[in-house]
Amino acid sequence: MSGVGEILKAVGDFGRLQKCLVLLSVIPCLSVAFHQFCQLFMVPSVPYHCDTSWIRAVGPNLTEEEQLNLTLPRGADGQFEQCSMYSPVDWDLDSILAYGLNDTQKCSNGWVYPSAQPPSLLTEFDLVCDKKDLNDIAQAIYMAGLLLGSMVFGPLSDRIGRRPVILISVLLQGLFGLGIAFVPHFYVYMAFRCVVGASVSGITMTVLALEWIGVSSRPKAVLTSHCCFAIGQMILAGLSYGIRNWRLLEIAGSVPIFTFFFFIRVLPESARWLVTKGRIEEAKKLLQKAAATNKRSLPPELLEQLKPEKEVKSGSLLDLFRKRHLQKVTLIMSCAWFVNSFVYYGLSLNVTNFGLDIYLTQLAFGAVEIPARIGCIFTLQRFGRRKTQTVLLVLSGLVCLVITGIPEDQPLATTVLATIGKFAASASFSTSYVYAAELFPTVVRQTGVGLCSMAARVAGILAPLVRLLGQYHRAIPMAIFGSAPVLGGLLCVLLPETRGTELADDTGDSHPPAEVGLGACGVGMWGQ
Repeated sequence: MSGVGEILKAVGDFGRLQKCLVLLSVIPCLSVAFHQFCQLFMVPSVPYHCDTSWIRAVGPNLTEEEQLNLTLPRGADGQFEQCSMYSPVDWDLDSILAYGLNDTQKCSNGWVYPSAQPPSLLTEFDLVCDKKDLNDIAQAIYMAGLLLGSMVFGPLSDRIGRRPVILISVLLQGLFGLGIAFVPHFYVYMAFRCVVGASVSGITMTVLALEWIGVSSRPKAVLTSHCCFAIGQMILAGLSYGIRNWRLLEIAGSVPIFTFFFFIRVLPESARWLVTKGRIEEAKKLLQKAAATNKRSLPPELLEQLKPEKEVKSGSLLDLFRKRHLQKVTLIMSCAWFVNSFVYYGLSLNVTNFGLDIYLTQLAFGAVEIPARIGCIFTLQRFGRRKTQTVLLVLSGLVCLVITGIPEDQPLATTVLATIGKFAASASFSTSYVYAAELFPTVVRQTGVGLCSMAARVAGILAPLVRLLGQYHRAIPMAIFGSAPVLGGLLCVLLPETRGTELADDTGDSHPPAEVGLGACGVGMWGQ
């Protein structure tokens, strides 16, 4: 054995170094929360209509009301059409007044928005009519960036180390996040958002912290990252309320990540990673420095026990499907993570459609995650993993289904129910991290949890696209978001309970594994 675990105990399970790492992870946690949901506040709902200023050439003295009455058709509700106009004609004003205009066409000269409206993505890039779907597509592309980043930065972190990948990702997030504020075209905006999403998967501060922290203190680190992500959502509500200009909001949310580089000297490499790569002398120096930081002393004979670890062959993806009991665990847990992410983002990205003030709703959505994350620790111990996972998924789904039957003129009831659903989905996410890590045997645990995480990210990509179905009926998206977790939750009944059982090391063990703690997966909040 390498002895790195014993040495880390001598260094200190949760000393000054580990606390600094946890505090340092707060910066990217808050930044991730901003980038995850900031676009919701950059596309406000505003009135608009086709630009029909062509008639000013023949009627310069027309009032705005007269101009609109002459050039815009009205819908069945008596309101002016937003996406069509009467076709321009080469007539004088008297002829237009006498005969009127009948032929209609799509807006050909842009749109007119309220003059007092601060610049937004909608008004600058005309995300209306034929281009209104680009809003949800852009959010899906950001989610695709998360998936792409995990596929690129995960292996890269194992190859070149945690520290350089974190620094590269922080730099990318800062530069491209700041660059978004200066993009000239919406397609450039989407490309930059994709890079920002990818960088989120590369900032594995929670993983680095867990590799330095003792087993008993790991739940504190994971819980801190979860709560900071929730606080970041609350800060976003206040920030977007105070800064209505989307470009200034993007700058305000992207610049703080650069403060991370002021603490670059505090950020160590993972001693565990150095040992696995055979870089023993570097690991020794780092461990001695860590001990000094924690005001501990390391006996020389303890350091001499540090030897390169023998490479342990991990199980492959196929191993998850070779054994019948693992097939069931893999398929059901992947489904559980998928529907969990599906309903979480289905509710989170729908914050503008619940009817109440979006800033207050976002504040409530962020605040409710804190007790949800903390509370799930106690429910896991009291009721076990299977019951907790099942009930929370079913509850989040049922809430969405109830929302579909609430009239549009009852925004308070809708928002309260949505907040309950967000509470259940958030608590369920924390539960799924623990449950998945306990269900998969050691040799395939990383592969299994990675597959579940990938399923969650695919759901994150699909969630904003499902919202597009709302143009056919407002209840369709929420009905889909509700049905999926109910079915996924019921499937969890088929899983074994893992509370208090022994750990399975290989795929041949038929019994479920033991409880390994909240930080077992080594996955941060952005693993969603």
